[in-house]
Amino acid sequence: MADTKEPRVAAPETSAGRGAARPTSSRLRAVHELFVAGEVDETFLNSHAVRPVVAQSWKRSLAGGVDPDLDGARAAVAAIERLRETHPLAPALPVIRRLLVDDAMDSGVVVAVSAADGTLLWVEGDPNACRRAEAMNFVPGADWSERSAGTNAPGTALALDRELQIRGSEHFSRVVQPWSCTAAPVHDPTTGALLGAIDLTGGAQVASAQTLALVRATAVAVENHLALLRVSGVAAEPAARRPHLVVLGADRPRWVTTDRYGHLQATYLTGRHADILVLLSRHPEGLSADHLAVLLDEKDLDVVTVRAEMSRLRKVIGADTLESRPYRLSTAITSDIGEVFEALDAGDVESALARYPGPLLAQSVSPAIARLRTQLSTTLRDAVLAESRQGRTDLLRRWLELPEGRDDRDGWQALRDSAGLTAVARARAHGHLAGLDFELG
Repeated sequence: MADTKEPRVAAPETSAGRGAARPTSSRLRAVHELFVAGEVDETFLNSHAVRPVVAQSWKRSLAGGVDPDLDGARAAVAAIERLRETHPLAPALPVIRRLLVDDAMDSGVVVAVSAADGTLLWVEGDPNACRRAEAMNFVPGADWSERSAGTNAPGTALALDRELQIRGSEHFSRVVQPWSCTAAPVHDPTTGALLGAIDLTGGAQVASAQTLALVRATAVAVENHLALLRVSGVAAEPAARRPHLVVLGADRPRWVTTDRYGHLQATYLTGRHADILVLLSRHPEGLSADHLAVLLDEKDLDVVTVRAEMSRLRKVIGADTLESRPYRLSTAITSDIGEVFEALDAGDVESALARYPGPLLAQSVSPAIARLRTQLSTTLRDAVLAESRQGRTDLLRRWLELPEGRDDRDGWQALRDSAGLTAVARARAHGHLAGLDFELG
């Protein structure tokens, strides 16, 4: 019988304070190392006093492929100035500066305001702290969503739509563990749609009850300010979150909407419904039943079957979302495939790669989807290889970690021949190439 031993970690030393005992920073780091190495599970985390909200976030981060050794969040998106100018939180920036930034200027604290997708819009505060934060790419335009940067206060607050604090070693990424942070989401005062989050980042003092109360009060003040501007006719119309289509990667395709309270609701789609929604999103002018039948299956699909599928799809996404004669979406939507194409069109290869978890609807047999899948994958791959020739081997490594990149011989050869590679990294690339050559004969 195999000898199975639980990893040895001493019983958690605890920090003084009210509520459940917390492990000290050194013990928490030890548990974190075991978890990211895949040696322990969530049950082990709970038994060692890791807060459930942190344990669950670590689990999502690990499952989502976040690298705890990344030097911070992914790089800035293109056109950050335009995003700032048009964002619904822009009119409330004076309130945030008055309540938070003014007092942070000489206190070692950074104040950040993010969009609902985790993109940092403004990062202000103590100049020295801001310079230190730049080292982990905590800068305007960087993607600090949980899916990109792992467990962190603004990203996890947005993922859970709730205020919270992340203390030191509770961060998933090692480079962020010297910091603590407190964040609260901000909602549209009329529709309840999630607009973004307000965050305070600094030393251990930031993870206090007083800081949480201050950030919470600032979020309420911002929502009240936006409501007052709207009543006076100064502000723009209420922000409504568009339906979002998720069709990339290994997860099941889904249709994500927001209810009247701003809560996200995901509806899983059949493969055929996902195919149809992708095609309609790429053809805003609309498609006839005959044309859809050919795009979905050029041999065996008839118009009657297409009409039946469209009738069922209406029940899933809402009758007012889908028009006929021709079939088209009556509501503007967003999609993960659309975000990748838009980033590529803007020349922002890093953002495109960050938003690409894997191929489009890999199980689909639709010829039109297969063509689009190949187009997206090839465009992204070629863009990454072009960037790698300019020294961006970090992007090439990320591509090679994707399912499509594991057998990309040209990509692995480009990595092996890259300048500035460590001896170990070059040896790994050479070994991977040898394995591919052996498999291919």
